[in-house]
Amino acid sequence: MTVMEYGKQNQDTILLLHGGGLSWWNHREAAQKLAEQYHVVLPVLDGHAGSDAPFTTIEDNAARLISYIDTRFGGQVLAIGGLSLGGQIAVEMLSRRPDICRYALIESALVKPMKLTAALIHPAFGMSYGLIGQKWFARMQAGYLGIPRELFDDYFRDTGLISKADMIAFLKANSLYTIKPGLSDTGAKVKIVAGSREQKNIRDSAAMLNRTIPGSSMELLPGMRHGDLSINHPESYVRMLTEWMASSTTL
Repeated sequence: MTVMEYGKQNQDTILLLHGGGLSWWNHREAAQKLAEQYHVVLPVLDGHAGSDAPFTTIEDNAARLISYIDTRFGGQVLAIGGLSLGGQIAVEMLSRRPDICRYALIESALVKPMKLTAALIHPAFGMSYGLIGQKWFARMQAGYLGIPRELFDDYFRDTGLISKADMIAFLKANSLYTIKPGLSDTGAKVKIVAGSREQKNIRDSAAMLNRTIPGSSMELLPGMRHGDLSINHPESYVRMLTEWMASSTTL
């Protein structure tokens, strides 16, 4: 598994999982800030630029990450954070292993399937995939996704390295993921966030996760779109994560 690491390895470990079509740099600035106190690991999800494996399913990627945690960290890390596809993988990890982490921050994770969207992904990318290598098209997509200017070069480089098969596979998986029965058994303290300007399916998904996970908390972030918190406001992301973990510890 390809990972980037920050901080000292003898400190509590935080695993941050990037969104679909992005890469470890999604959480780079947050990791740099967290590294003052924690050991931060940024894995590259399967099928993304720099990964050592193609994307198959969310379930397979979750299993690989659990195996990695077992091997490197004795079966548990302090916290897992995930955005969108990364949030779905984090949810799957919580479903499979109730003790995989003590805290989890789930951002904009879809768990309300969008079957029509999934059906349209293959034909849509059959026509548009060739445009991904065009900078004008990448700038248009980056603007739609809210990618900040300072991350555009990373986005343009790495998006162009994702194969058509991998992109279709993880977009379909993202559209069709559902909550597993084991999620309600997690022992982690879980915080679920979504932007108030996100699609209704994402906001509904946040509420579904909140109802499913005992003792979880949920927050709709005023004025924010998909991925805004971790991509565009890393300082706020770090403050939310650290202050929430500290307050949860004292409860």
